[in-house]
Amino acid sequence: MNKALLDILVCPVTKAPLTLNSEGTELISKMGGVAYPIRDGIPVLLETEARTLSTDERLDSETKK
Repeated sequence: MNKALLDILVCPVTKAPLTLNSEGTELISKMGGVAYPIRDGIPVLLETEARTLSTDERLDSETKK
């Protein structure tokens, strides 16, 4: 994921910044508690395509603040 693009992308629901997961396959909205997929290098920022973060994932993202 291009760093410049990541710097300007925000969650379409909360308008909060997004972070790239460690595998580079999803963009995480900590505030929204969802993960948006990256398919063929393209972020899919549709609320209907997002998955809800598990409790463990939410706790993990909170401890990394």
